[in-house]
Amino acid sequence: MSALVAGVDEAGRGPLAGPVVAAAVILDPQRLIRGLRDSKQLTAARREVLAQRIRERALGWGVAQCDHEEIDRLNILQASLLAMKRALLLLQHRPARIMIDGNFAPQLDDCFADCQVHTIIGGDDLVPCISAASIIAKTHRDALMVHLDTRYPGYGLGHHFGYATPEHLAALARLGPSPIHRRSFNPVRGWLAGTLQLSLWSTEPLPGDGAAPEFD
Repeated sequence: MSALVAGVDEAGRGPLAGPVVAAAVILDPQRLIRGLRDSKQLTAARREVLAQRIRERALGWGVAQCDHEEIDRLNILQASLLAMKRALLLLQHRPARIMIDGNFAPQLDDCFADCQVHTIIGGDDLVPCISAASIIAKTHRDALMVHLDTRYPGYGLGHHFGYATPEHLAALARLGPSPIHRRSFNPVRGWLAGTLQLSLWSTEPLPGDGAAPEFD
């Protein structure tokens, strides 16, 4: 077997609620999958089709997460990197190279010290194995948020998947945060501290420094 390459990406850095999910995928060069690209550039239906093909044809894949409590404790960057490491540890085969979307990599010296690790900005639209990881992470997280919508109804989590849409902000103003909302993200953080009114966030344009961190 030739040197294996694992692609790694995450989904869910910017939302106000729910986990951040990461996936690692080792594609089989003998079983090509056409149409791989950044999951955000695909329709939901196309993502589902491709996700199924990736699971069926890849040499290995793993998907893992950090929940809202870990995000609040570690910060979103460190939680995203930890989820990536967890996903890599679930692979059925050990890669020789690890290619990660973005410009940050998890600390892997304790488990993948012999592997080459590369970060690639925009890799989810440039490198097929990273695109595959992007698709697996996105579809897994979306399905999880649809399930969480049944546990915490009223917020529309199954539609916006936790992102700071007007619908979501209006629900926050009406209901307050649920148990899975990220307490370290505005407007939840400011509301809990008594410095922000959620009702204002449901009607005013979204600010650039609270709902979507710069890392996203």
